[in-house]
Amino acid sequence: MKKIYLVLMSAVFLSSCEIDRVPYGSLDSDKASQNPDALITGAYAQLKAWSDPMHRAGAYAGDNMMIRGSSTDAFYEFISFARTPNNGRLTTFWNSSYKAIAQASNAIKLLEEGKSAEIDQNIGECYYIRGMMYFYLVRAYGKPYYQNPETNLGVPIVNGTPEDVFGDLNLPDRATVKVTYEQVIADLKKAESLMTLSKTAIYGTKEAAQALLSRVYLYMSGTYAAPNTEFANLAVEYANKVIASNKYSILPREEALKYNSFKPEDNKETIFAIKRVASEYAGYDHYYGIGGMYANIGGMGWGEMYASAKYIDLLNETGRNDWRPDHYKIVDARAAFIEPTYATDENTGEYTEVFRFIKDDAGNTLNYVQAPTTRTGNTITCKDGEDTYTLTAIDAAQGIYSINYKGGKTYKGYIDYYISLNRVYPQFYITKCSKEGENSHLHSPIISRLSEVYLNRAEALAKQGKYNEALTDLNLIRTRSIVDGAYSSLTSANASKLIDKERQLELAYQAERSYDVFRNGDPLVRKYPGPHNQTEDVPATDFRVTFYIPQDAINSYPGTLTQNPTQ
Repeated sequence: MKKIYLVLMSAVFLSSCEIDRVPYGSLDSDKASQNPDALITGAYAQLKAWSDPMHRAGAYAGDNMMIRGSSTDAFYEFISFARTPNNGRLTTFWNSSYKAIAQASNAIKLLEEGKSAEIDQNIGECYYIRGMMYFYLVRAYGKPYYQNPETNLGVPIVNGTPEDVFGDLNLPDRATVKVTYEQVIADLKKAESLMTLSKTAIYGTKEAAQALLSRVYLYMSGTYAAPNTEFANLAVEYANKVIASNKYSILPREEALKYNSFKPEDNKETIFAIKRVASEYAGYDHYYGIGGMYANIGGMGWGEMYASAKYIDLLNETGRNDWRPDHYKIVDARAAFIEPTYATDENTGEYTEVFRFIKDDAGNTLNYVQAPTTRTGNTITCKDGEDTYTLTAIDAAQGIYSINYKGGKTYKGYIDYYISLNRVYPQFYITKCSKEGENSHLHSPIISRLSEVYLNRAEALAKQGKYNEALTDLNLIRTRSIVDGAYSSLTSANASKLIDKERQLELAYQAERSYDVFRNGDPLVRKYPGPHNQTEDVPATDFRVTFYIPQDAINSYPGTLTQNPTQ
């Protein structure tokens, strides 16, 4: 039997259990129809394995993070853009997606609509999961929607286990991007119509379907230079539905500072998240959670990926965020999820004051410098190697200075404490994917939350030329994070820059960034320290914007499964 059907067969119904446990076993159709909860549980269970590569593919291919060095792990291809068809993590992403699609589709076939609100809810949740899977697949393996969706390829539409899996099977090739999006929309609209029960954020709901539809239509709304106002209007319509439900609220700043610590079912802003629990992480398994690459907490985690200098600069744009323990000040609430690893002197236990800046080495390679400082009256000098420099104040109150460096180059930097290095990079730990309910890397990946819905609406309104309305939504999110940080105006000249910036700040480390860049036709620019190619911008039309279909999936597919272009 070909492997895709082993995948599909393995996804036929699993036994009843709570969503926070991975189920095993099988269930025949008679029992399934009597126990609809068992059907939906199996589909939810697939999301656990799916969410890990989904996050890494979306977040690592963006510009909010850097890695300390090259890696033999398959995820390094996401960072380096050295695409190959034999990537184990993408194979897991592909297989888990289609397992969830099969689970959901089989449940839809077995359950009968109209029997009860509870059964309709379960059927709706299956449509929601299936639509979500197709959307995440098409944005990873298909070109951005604004690029010829009628001819560019999306993914195969395979809804459930075929009736005769042992027969002469011949599945269809990949549907176009347009047809795949049509499948996504049909599933999510059907989900919206069936789900009428109120549930917590670890289950699909009417509002979860509407929130995802607002993003789907936003992806279809073209670029700022060439918007599709019809789809932009639909993005606004579905955002309006979520907001008007009054079931969710934007957390106040003091709670937003610790957003990562809340369980999704207790978070008033989270619309849907994939529930994880501590019992799923035995011993050193916390190393392998999403947060394990971003930080080491309590001795757990690799701590090899850090906030990029580009992201830190955005956080500091309206005022310096000072993470020093004895100077701690968060200007932008999103900075609370960054935790530099300040080192103390092993003899004195004191911090070492340094002037940290980024220098441009020969060959256009950017690197951090942490030069120890000396204070004499109001004069501050720093020493880098054998050279001593006098710093010039830009904003002494915030500890912002400039240095006239060798070679005649002038750089801006910060008076700070020495941050311990991993290889040659200061460790700006990221904790947004850690610390859920405990001091560990427990994290329930967020699919939708209300702040994104407002940002979806802001962008869609701007693409319709409704800048004043868009500004209101944008500032709602902006001022929650930055006191008195409201933008004064939004125009055709600055809308794309300001809205994109706010999405980057707000949705960082939620697997959105790389797709947000490319769907609006922008290049990915990564001119900041790290082992990646700092001088190469990746245009939205580059063949590497899409991932390769896993070769294993192509080899095992009963029919033609066309690979993405290789150049």
